[in-house]
Amino acid sequence: MSFKITTLMENNISEGKSELYKEHGLSIYIQADGKRILFDTGKTGNFAKNAEKLNVDLSKLDSVILSHGHYDHTGGVETLINKGFIPSKLIVGKGFFNEKYKLAGTAKELKYIGHPFKKSLLERHDILIDEISSDMVHLSEHIMLFSNFKRNSDFEHLNKKFSIKCNDTLELDCFTEEIVLAIKTEKGLFVILGCSHVGVVNIIDTIIQRTGMNVFAIVGGTHLVDADKIRIDKTIAYFKEKNIQKIGVSHCTGEDAEKRLEEAFGNKFFHNNTGHIIEFS
Repeated sequence: MSFKITTLMENNISEGKSELYKEHGLSIYIQADGKRILFDTGKTGNFAKNAEKLNVDLSKLDSVILSHGHYDHTGGVETLINKGFIPSKLIVGKGFFNEKYKLAGTAKELKYIGHPFKKSLLERHDILIDEISSDMVHLSEHIMLFSNFKRNSDFEHLNKKFSIKCNDTLELDCFTEEIVLAIKTEKGLFVILGCSHVGVVNIIDTIIQRTGMNVFAIVGGTHLVDADKIRIDKTIAYFKEKNIQKIGVSHCTGEDAEKRLEEAFGNKFFHNNTGHIIEFS
């Protein structure tokens, strides 16, 4: 099983790729099993400019997957469509279209941080919206999507700053719509994360339980940016316990967690920044 993963947008730029744009967001292009998949679209349309510079053809996408409903992962959808790169299918988790908010600033004002496009935009362009609710979905023989993650860890807690509007009522956002992609390889699962709001250990543990497979590698956002020392220590211990061989973090991991992970894992660790390319065979 061979595949190629190209990070089109992330907070920082890979060494030697200074011509690329960066922003607070994430967008990853995946070529596997004959499929061309866009996983998240960053905060703006600049991921598409990076795609052109990286010789990534967005005109023949099989599907676009949005890991969750925040603006920094969904902001480029309108640009994608306006450029004529119209996918046949947009895959989101159940509840994706609910409004999302965050308490921000010293005044703790409620700020809208959800997707910036309207559902009608997709309908006008006849884009099929696949709002998945199943625990596990196969896109192909080797590509799987996971949702509805169990929350068994005692150190990963939902951030009380995040809320969601359900039936005109604001509630704590449990990120039930969050989607994670995994590619099955001979060495184990190669897991691609969006933001891991439900906890990266909860996510990995759920995937292992459902598949009975080991996780060989993880790439993407781990949302350890606000994590304290105890949580980072326990996350590192879990990764070691599960013998994860490659850890490529992005976006919402945070400088402190990145430093700690690099110290703990050495050459198993890498920064998955804008322009980084992974070729697996």
